[in-house]
Formats: sequence, C-alpha cells, structure tokens
Amino acid sequence: MCVSTLAGAQEFNAKVTINAEQTGQPNLSIFKTLGTSLEEFINKTKWTDVEYLPQERVDCSFFINVTAYNNNFFEATIQVQSSRPVYNSGYQTTLANFNDKDFAFDYLEYQPLVYNPNSDQGNLIAVITYYLYTLLGIEADTLEKLGGSDHYQTAKQIVNIAQSTGGKGWSASSGTASRFRWNEDVLSGTFSEYREALYTYHIEGLDTMAENAKQAKKKIIEAIDILGKVNKKRSNSYVMRTFFDAKSIELSRLFSGGPKVDISKTLDLLNFMAPSYKTEWSKIEN
Repeated sequence: MCVSTLAGAQEFNAKVTINAEQTGQPNLSIFKTLGTSLEEFINKTKWTDVEYLPQERVDCSFFINVTAYNNNFFEATIQVQSSRPVYNSGYQTTLANFNDKDFAFDYLEYQPLVYNPNSDQGNLIAVITYYLYTLLGIEADTLEKLGGSDHYQTAKQIVNIAQSTGGKGWSASSGTASRFRWNEDVLSGTFSEYREALYTYHIEGLDTMAENAKQAKKKIIEAIDILGKVNKKRSNSYVMRTFFDAKSIELSRLFSGGPKVDISKTLDLLNFMAPSYKTEWSKIEN
C-alpha cells in the first residue's frame, strides 16, 4: 500500500493510493513508484489556463486496486472521487464518485508521465487525464451553469484518441457504464438539465445553507425535481447513477436534521430514481 501527498499543486490536491495486495507481491518498489509518480503528475502539471488559488484547488483521490501484475503490465480497478468546500462552512461536499472496473495499462518503473492532448500516451495517462478533466467539468458545473463544457470536450478528445487503441471503456460497445458513455451523455442535450441541476443543488442550495437552511433545502428539492425530468428521458443512466453514488449519504443527512420542509414527493422521486439507495432514503423522516 502506498499513500502520499505532495505540495506545489496547480488545479488539484490529489492523493493516490496503490493497493497491490491481490498480486501477492505488494512490496514491489514499482507500486510505490507508481503512486508517487502519479501524484506528481496530477498535482504538478498545469491542466488549464486558469490560475487556481490554493483554496480553489480540487480535492480528489485515486484508489487503484491492482488485481494482477506481470512484466510491467497491470490489471486494475480505479475509484475516483472529488469534493469541494461548501461556502461559509467547514463542510466538504462530494462531487464525484466513479468506480471504473476496466483499467489495464503498461507502466515501466520510473518512466516519465507526460500528457500530450494530440496523441496516444498509453492507457494509464489516458484514464487518469480523462478523469481529471471530468472532475474539473463537474466542479465547474457546480459553480456556473454549464460551466464544465470545455473540460468535458477535452475529456472527449481523450476518448476519441484512446478509441484507436481498442482498450476497454473507450467505445460505444463498452457498455452502459463506461468512460465513453458518461462523456457522451454529459455532453448531449438530453443531460443539459442534469448539469443545470448541479448548479441549483450547489450554488443555490448547499452554498446558501449557512444563510437560510430552509430555503437552501427547497432549492435542493428543486434540483432533485429537475433530475426527475432527466430521469424520465433516460432512466437509470450512468450519469444519474454516479450522481447518487456521490450524493446519497449527503441527501439522507441533509433532510434528516435542521428545519423541516415538505419532503414526501421528493422521497418518492428518490426511491424511484435511485432504488439501490432505499436504505439511505429510509433514514429521512417524512
């Protein structure tokens, strides 16, 4: 197991964890080197033209579970999470929680990690940079209506280049929970309301909680109603599933305390849209 944090971040404060227990060789130096190299790559690369203040950097984590390793070829899964602070509070709200099962890559110990947006740099670079720009897009959508479009387009460029390699997760044939599918959907007009709901939920909802908790809850209910409209167009979509993967516990806690609001219709909608989280929804007092 390797966990490390480096200073000098640009857009990101990233933590990378490599778990190699399943390989039977968890103490090989290559796993520690990989974790350290990825953190330096993520935290010290300038990913945008925007100047980020230290408090504006995106907090994120990459948990890579290596299931097999042989001759510098890794088979793994990766969990990617991000968060941002809620205004006027010490609370961090989770923005993304991706669990990607299709992550195989070549890595030679001490090889330099470099991102070139115009060419294939291997699956390790492609997957990591795809998620970095996706995280930037999601955060931007929570700060400005449809603010993440440029970042999602950059992620789309990564998808398009990676498709030529034939790797899993990059094409329309990769299934309903792939990197291709999430990016394709979030950029489609069908999901523009989903992205607007992110703004309503965060800027008009969570970020105003300290000023007026009851009104903030009403705005969050409004955001859930918007998501209901999206769900009618495309039920059980990967985009919507990742939203509730990130937000289910938060929603449960948010509506279980503080000033009361009418939650009955919202509860019905949550149970309809995300039935796999019915345990969390059952904790909400109607």
